[in-house]
Amino acid sequence: MKILMINKFLYPKGGAETYFLKIGNYLEMSGHQVEYFGMYDEKNTVSNSANEYTTNMDFHDAGIKKIVYPIHIVYSFEAKRRIRNVILKFKPDIVHLNNINFQLTPSIIEEIHEHKIPMIQTVHDYQMICPNHLLFDFQTKKTCELCINGSKWNCTKKNCIHASKMKSLIGSVEAILYEQRKTYQLVDYYICPSHFIEGKLNQVNLYRGRTQTIHNFIELKNIENKIEKDDYVLYFGRLSEEKGIDLFLNSCRKLPHIKFKIAGTGPLESICRGIPNVEFVGFKKGDELNELISRAMFSVYPSIWYDNCPLSILESESLGTPVIASKMGGIPELIENNKTGILIEDINEDNLVKEIDALFQNKDKMIEMTKNCIEKRTKMISLEIYCNKLIDIYNHYLTRNTK
Repeated sequence: MKILMINKFLYPKGGAETYFLKIGNYLEMSGHQVEYFGMYDEKNTVSNSANEYTTNMDFHDAGIKKIVYPIHIVYSFEAKRRIRNVILKFKPDIVHLNNINFQLTPSIIEEIHEHKIPMIQTVHDYQMICPNHLLFDFQTKKTCELCINGSKWNCTKKNCIHASKMKSLIGSVEAILYEQRKTYQLVDYYICPSHFIEGKLNQVNLYRGRTQTIHNFIELKNIENKIEKDDYVLYFGRLSEEKGIDLFLNSCRKLPHIKFKIAGTGPLESICRGIPNVEFVGFKKGDELNELISRAMFSVYPSIWYDNCPLSILESESLGTPVIASKMGGIPELIENNKTGILIEDINEDNLVKEIDALFQNKDKMIEMTKNCIEKRTKMISLEIYCNKLIDIYNHYLTRNTK
C-alpha cells in the first residue's frame, strides 16, 4: 500500500509529529511505501520522491514575506500545487492527514479530493470546531465552546488567538471559509484520540458517523526495579498557560517541604526558575527523560483546558509513575482514579495543593498506585496494535472506493 502522511512539520517538534513519524516508520518496516508532505525545514527527517514541500513560514521573523502570511495561512495555492506534484509522482492509495492548518491550510483537502484518493485525518486538537484550536479563552482562563455550533466571529470578538485582533480575525475568516466550502466533509474518516474530542466533533452534524476513538499508542520501556522511587514530584511537558503551569508553580510555593522537578520547554519557561524547592532541568528526551519519570514519586498534570490524550500521562503510567491530574477533556479516560492516579474534579490551587500533599504523605498509597501503573502496562495500546487498527481503516476505505 502507498501511504502519503501529511503534517505541517516533518521533524519531531511535538506530540503530533512524534505520533505520525513513528506510525510512518512502523508502516514502512511492515512493507508499505510511505512518503511525507509538509513544510520545508532543514530539520526535516522525512521526505517525498517529488522533493516538493511548502515554503518555510517562520511567524517570528520580520520582513516582507510576513506581510503576505495572512493570505497564505488561510488558503494556500502553493500547498495545493506542490501536493498535486507529490500525488502525481507518488500515486498514493490513501492519504493520512494530521496537523495542516496555517502552514499547509485545508486547501490541500480539496486538491486531494480532486484525485479521488481516500483521506483519513487524526484529530490532534479542536481546529475544525474552534478557530484557536483549544476551546479555551485566554482572557478568562476558562474553557469556551461558543464556536462549536455558534458564530466563528466569536474568535474575533474575544481576541482568542494570542490576544491579537488581527490573528483572531484571520482565525475567524479561515473557519468560516472552510465551513462554507464544506471542505471538512471531503475527509472520509476522522480518528479521535479521546472519546471526549469525538463527542465534541459529533455536536456538529457533518462529523457524525465519520469518527472513531482510538487512544494514542505508547512504546513501553524497561522499568525493572522502579518501585523504588527518589524524593521528588515531577512535571514534564510543554510549559504554557493552558497546561496550568502558573497553578502548578503557586502550589509548589505552598509546599516547601516537597522537592519538585520540572522538565520541558515553552513560553513560560522563564517563570519556572528561582523557586527554592523547584529544580528546572530543561528539555529532556529519550533515556534521560524516561529515567526522570520512572524515578519520580508521582507526576502532576494540572491542565486547565480540554486536553485531548496527553502523551505525558501515558508515559508516566507506563513507567510506573502515578499521576495527579485535572479531570478535564480526555484525561479521565487515561487515569483510573485512586488506582493509577488522582483526578481533581475542580482544578484550582487549593485542591491541587491538598492532593499533592496528601499523596506525598501517604507512601503506602504511592507504592500501591505504582504497582497498579505497572500492571496497567499490559492493557496499553502498543504501536503495533495501533497501526494494525489503522491498516484496517485504510483497507476499508480502499475497498469502498473500488466498488
